[in-house]
Formats: sequence, structure tokens, C-alpha cells
Amino acid sequence: MKKRLTLIQMDVHVNDAEYNYNRVQELLSQSLSENPDIIILPETWNTGFYPSRELINISDKNGERTKSLLSTFAKKHNVNIVGGSVAVAKNDVVFNTSYTYNRNGELVGEYSKMHGFSPAKEDQYFAGGTHTTHFELDGIPCSTVICYDIRFPELVRMAALPGTELLFVPAQWPTMRLRHWQVLNEVRAIENQLFLCAVNGCGTVGRVQSTGHSAVYDPWGTNLLEMDTKEGIASIDIDLAVVEDIRNKINIFRDRKPELYNL
Repeated sequence: MKKRLTLIQMDVHVNDAEYNYNRVQELLSQSLSENPDIIILPETWNTGFYPSRELINISDKNGERTKSLLSTFAKKHNVNIVGGSVAVAKNDVVFNTSYTYNRNGELVGEYSKMHGFSPAKEDQYFAGGTHTTHFELDGIPCSTVICYDIRFPELVRMAALPGTELLFVPAQWPTMRLRHWQVLNEVRAIENQLFLCAVNGCGTVGRVQSTGHSAVYDPWGTNLLEMDTKEGIASIDIDLAVVEDIRNKINIFRDRKPELYNL
């Protein structure tokens, strides 16, 4: 099975939700010229990565605005959308939540980031999720983790175990740790024998530069696509037959021994 992934690397404006919602609609519309099967957005594209007390005031209440936008667009244009993530306010608590919609505009995946990035105090202003997500897009088993989550191999393995073949990683990853971004995504693809689509933001948050470099890796760890540091749209065709091929040749899921792992 072959599918076309279209990555939207967005320059998210911090604390400017109106700009961001308008801009994401423009970028979604532009991405249609790529003839995508699946469109993928970055992390916290509605507010920017903005751990602060003011966050509750600009977050999307119950995700209503985001869900309406993504659902309507997906159904109208017959396209799957992995909605990156947005800051969502629920009962005076903010979550960093990803919504995924199929071609019918149906919500098929919802995931709230488990690991808040404590050096930036994300864990103090965002509540953490408690479970992984698993869904299908055009028959492909998929899952999503968010940014800092990629540093936790236990979580990614949990996301991979139900047969996931395509993992999405929306992020706002900084330039100062670009090498970590590249290595961690590559390794997670190799060790879980799946395609990994990592979509990062770009632009600045105070003095911190989001590095861009959105990328796609195949199950062998081959870098199929890597963007630069600027806002833009890029696409790649992937062949899911590669997943079956590597899992037949090197079956780590059969050979693993979880009963011996004392984690």
C-alpha cells in the first residue's frame, strides 16, 4: 500500500490564536495541491509552545474550534488530517492534545501528551495524558506521540505494540537540540520497525528557535524527507509494504522477552 504524506511546517505565533487559526487554514488549503492522503500539522499550533498562567485564557475550550475546523476540512476535501496538537482547556485545566480525522471528517484518534517538558515548566501548566492512541487511516494502523514523548522509548513501544505501522510525532523542538531530534526519531523508527513522520514547528519563542527539520523515516531508519528551517509544505510517498518486509526478516516483536525486563 502506498500513501502520500504531506507535512505542514508552520511558523506558529506565540499567544496569537487568531493568527494561527487563520494561517493553518491557509496552509491546509495550499497543501491540497500536493494531492495528499494524510496531512500532518505541528505541536501547539493554536497558541504556540507557551507554558504560562495565561495559557488557560487562549486555549481552545474543549477543543471545539479545532475539532470543527479539522473535521469540516477533512470531510470537504476527502483527506485524512493528523492535527498536530493544540492547547485545549477542559474544566480549568490545559492539555496538549492531538486530534486525528479520517476522510469522512470523523474523529478517529485523540491523544494528550504524557510527558510535559519540565525544563520549560510544561508539566506545571499542562496536565498530562494517561493513555496511548491507536487508529487507522486508509487501513493503516497508526499512533501519535508528541515532542518530548519521543525521549521515552517505553511509551513509543507501547504505541507500537498493537501493530502500528505509521507513527506521527508533532513537535516544537528547538535548534539547540537539533541532533537529538534527528537521532531520536531515526532510532524510534528502527527499533519499532515502522514509518515515523515527525512534523516540527519553526520560528521563535522568545529567544528559542524552533528548528524545523520536519522529517520522515522508514523502518530501516532511512531518512526519506527532511525539510529546512523555514515555514513550508513538503510531501513524500511511502510504501507500507516495507513494514511487512522488515518484520519478516527481523521479527523483534516475536523475539522480545518482556517477562525478563524489569522496568
